[in-house]
Amino acid sequence: MNVQPRKQLARMRLGVTRGRSRRAGLVAVISWVALSVPSLVTATHEADHRFMVEGYVCGTDGKPVADLDVLVKDTKISYGQIVKTDGYGYYKATFHLHNDNLGDSLLVEARGEQQNHKIQFDPKDLESDRKIQVNFGAGCDASSPPAWLWWGGGAVAAAAGGIVAMKLARLQRKQDRGRGKSQGKRKI
Repeated sequence: MNVQPRKQLARMRLGVTRGRSRRAGLVAVISWVALSVPSLVTATHEADHRFMVEGYVCGTDGKPVADLDVLVKDTKISYGQIVKTDGYGYYKATFHLHNDNLGDSLLVEARGEQQNHKIQFDPKDLESDRKIQVNFGAGCDASSPPAWLWWGGGAVAAAAGGIVAMKLARLQRKQDRGRGKSQGKRKI
């Protein structure tokens, strides 16, 4: 019985298995990064068709109110959204509006308090974000970024660190292999 072909077959299978597991690992890492960064994955309207209403909701003690419903409504076209505040009291609603919506009345309601605003933007500016900030309560730390920004930044930093670590490990393996081949072949 010839053992040599069996060893070759086993090595070939092992190589295929390693290749598949590496690909599966790579796909898993890429999927994790893509799902961890919502701003890169979700589709949005072009800037000239997007209008954002954002702000913070704080209690009477000046602390952010988390998990609170905020109603944002364009009263002229009878379209509205209910969004929730995050752990920092931050909320954001995005509307698909056109230039003819300029001047529409905007109703924003949180904790039973209503604020009326007019939709304002420069119709000639097709690049800048069209948005308004509407805050409720006093003492909110409006300078703190939303939580998804921290998580997204952390995921990007972790991915970049992983890539650098993989490259360094590969370089180290190549150097180790080179040392192994040259040992004992030095000229004196």
